[in-house]
Amino acid sequence: MINPTANNAADPMSRTYVSQGLTLHYADWGNDGAPPLILVHGNRDHARSWDWIAGTLRDRWHVVAPDLRGHGDSAWSPEGAYLNPYHLLDFVELMDTLGHDKVTVVGHSFGAGVASRYAAIFPDRIAKLAIVDGFGPELQIYAGWAKTGPVPRTLEWVKQRCDPRNDTPRRFTTIDEAIARIAAGNSRLSEAQARHLTEHGVRRHADGYGWKFDPRVSMFAPEDFSFELTAYWREITAPTLLCYGAESWSTDPEKDGRAANLRNRRTIAIENAGHWPHHDQFDAFIRVLQDFL
Repeated sequence: MINPTANNAADPMSRTYVSQGLTLHYADWGNDGAPPLILVHGNRDHARSWDWIAGTLRDRWHVVAPDLRGHGDSAWSPEGAYLNPYHLLDFVELMDTLGHDKVTVVGHSFGAGVASRYAAIFPDRIAKLAIVDGFGPELQIYAGWAKTGPVPRTLEWVKQRCDPRNDTPRRFTTIDEAIARIAAGNSRLSEAQARHLTEHGVRRHADGYGWKFDPRVSMFAPEDFSFELTAYWREITAPTLLCYGAESWSTDPEKDGRAANLRNRRTIAIENAGHWPHHDQFDAFIRVLQDFL
């Protein structure tokens, strides 16, 4: 097993760019001239959750990991504008900032959705795409949303956004309390992994430690999931890896039929892994990823 703290000495450079008036951050592991590899984290996560992957690949790739708006060391949107189109615009700006003609992208969960949208709209800019447990809600959930209808769902979203209690960031008295919360969310994490993810995921405040992500990033408007990602998948031309944790809440895209929308795909399940296969079974995941790359 790879030591999860082995790459900590090789910290990335912190860089920023501006998108839609927000100053956004990305971690850059250097190696100019090497093929570019962009790692996109999921909801309520941060760029440094990719440290172990980046540390393994940085000798052969120019690895970059952005903090999505409202996450990590990127600015929060004053309006709470965290719809997928805004994240897509941010990715467009990042690509322009980096200046590469073509990149390989690995996206986890929500970040895979951002990457998939970009790959569909700009297929000539993507060399390869890896979707890590990023297939979205089960098809039954979409059916349930359709049955409920947009008006009641929008009303619920408005109530959620207008409730001041939902805007109040959570605070922890000590960093160990935050570490315990991370560990409780994923029992497969080692103590070192949980500490690393927490240390890069919290900020010190006068009244304690708080998550770096904006509490509003998880308040998804109905329009954000009004149609399935399969509409985008059909337009992706790059070789695509569909990788998921066999014990995740996500579904097998081959069994539910969604994988068939990708014309050039490879689907692999990581055994004994949940929603974060790159954390839960690092050795198995990195072998799959390196083989695909």
